[in-house]
Amino acid sequence: MRYPQTFIDDLKRQADIVRVVQDYVQLKKKGSNWMACCPFHKEKTPSFSVSPAKEIFYCFGCHKGGSVFNFVMEMERVSFPEAIKLVAEKSGVPLPKLIDDSRFEARRHESEEVIELNKWALEWWEQQLESSGEARIARDYLNQREITDETRKTFRLGYAPDSWDALSIYLRQKGASQDQIDRSGLVVKKEEGGSYDRFRGRLIFPVLDIQGKPIAFGGRTLRDEDAKYINSPETSAYVKGRNLFGLNLTRDEIRRAGFAILVEGFLDLIVPYQFGVRNVVASLGTALTPEQAKLLARFARKVVVNYDGDQAGVQAAKKAIEILLAEDLEVKILVLPDGSDPDEFIRKAGATEYQRQRGEAQPHIQFVIDQAVRDRKLSNPADKEAAIDEVLPYIRAVRSRLQKREYFDIAMDSLRIGDAVVRRELWQSIRMGVGAGVRSGPATIKRTRLKPTVAEERLLELLLADEELRRVVLPRLEPGDYDDLATAPIFRALLEGEHDGTPIDFDFLSQKIEGDPVAELLPGLLMSDFENAEADQSEARRLAAERCLDALRLMKVDRRISDLTSEIAAAERNGEFERRDQLATEHLELARRRSALLPRAEAMQSRN
Repeated sequence: MRYPQTFIDDLKRQADIVRVVQDYVQLKKKGSNWMACCPFHKEKTPSFSVSPAKEIFYCFGCHKGGSVFNFVMEMERVSFPEAIKLVAEKSGVPLPKLIDDSRFEARRHESEEVIELNKWALEWWEQQLESSGEARIARDYLNQREITDETRKTFRLGYAPDSWDALSIYLRQKGASQDQIDRSGLVVKKEEGGSYDRFRGRLIFPVLDIQGKPIAFGGRTLRDEDAKYINSPETSAYVKGRNLFGLNLTRDEIRRAGFAILVEGFLDLIVPYQFGVRNVVASLGTALTPEQAKLLARFARKVVVNYDGDQAGVQAAKKAIEILLAEDLEVKILVLPDGSDPDEFIRKAGATEYQRQRGEAQPHIQFVIDQAVRDRKLSNPADKEAAIDEVLPYIRAVRSRLQKREYFDIAMDSLRIGDAVVRRELWQSIRMGVGAGVRSGPATIKRTRLKPTVAEERLLELLLADEELRRVVLPRLEPGDYDDLATAPIFRALLEGEHDGTPIDFDFLSQKIEGDPVAELLPGLLMSDFENAEADQSEARRLAAERCLDALRLMKVDRRISDLTSEIAAAERNGEFERRDQLATEHLELARRRSALLPRAEAMQSRN
């Protein structure tokens, strides 16, 4: 009995040999490798070297060397299966069931057969792209995308003829059996029997493993077809989500640069590579997986995610952040201007401008916060609750407690959570990793804001009680006066009713705000009997309504000033000095406006 070879190979790829060796030896970085005094013999000058890129260790003194498994076997004096178990535990990888040798050998043999057929197919497709007349459409497409012949050959691009069986015929001529072809994923089996070539009339992008072996393919249509890209299915040689496109070419540059740029598609990697940006990998157009993150972590501890700037790209980037943080990677997000993808941006603006933009990539927490508050108003309780719910998982995913706390404080300041009790509850939910606890804090905020302020409650009581006053005051209301208030639905209903000439009563208002929590306030507002002296005086009511409106506008100015204070601090922290100055100017103008409103609103605010 033994562990499946596919598992051993995957574990070797996922296990960070530097991390494992550091459990036994104190390593120091030297160039692209790590050095230490050898643990296997006595020495004063370090001659023991670990190469993460090559996934091996070697001592130049005693000449011991090998893989991460060999190292653990030597240090722990254990057998190979026991070493596999130890490395899996250290890497957090669950162990599969043991299999017998015959099954393993069959699987390995099948994998080798698939790769051999893939090699034949790729060589043939490369020849087609190079010289066939039919492939002119593919060559024209590459010229249009400014892909040079050198780049085409580097990435081994090809062209699949628009034929149902041309590849199958070629593979059989090379000596492949129909069973082997069927298992390769290069054809699609028909229900009625037989098969046809999977890739037809498409530009071929080979997916090569870390050793440069073709394990799968992506095919881009060159005509008007529904499926822009089609990809290889899973085979004995290829499991989706375990490989990164281009890593076989870019891993050394990633190691040298100290960080990787993560993109989505084939051309998003190929074009930057051609322009000299070579520390790039692509997630093959699918959502990033934990296996891909583990693979990437072997070569860099920092990642800049540069997905497309559209909504789908933003959501994919947010998902990638969680996956990368789980591997204890430092994550930044690059969103290019106008939502451009790396391919089109670098062809238009050049590598220098791309690198400048990359240097200004946002820390992941700031990107998440910006997305959470986009199209939301933090002065609105429901919006604030939703924003907090959206941000907290990205803080919880951070493994370092120190960084987790720092990101938490940044988020709380940016989202304007000042209440110490709420912040304490939220931090406790972060520390305990409790999903349900995420909502406890924001729900508290929402409950405390459900009751209207004195000004809005008083204004509504006046408007509901006096039809003449409604005709005078409602035309003066602007959406900004009430949009952020808990009672905004009631103000909107009043404006609609006044505009349509509809009688304002309980039935009308109830119908308009049905289902909104603020509906429970209606009876109390309508039942007010104004037991003070101004209740029977229309002029006194008008003045009272004006004071209420001034108070609401003052509160709005105060909220914006508070927002600006947080935004100015964030701009200062991020080095956005031009934006900081613009915000400071707005802050000054609002302060002047506040001074003008304050005397008229003080009377109403003092009643709060």
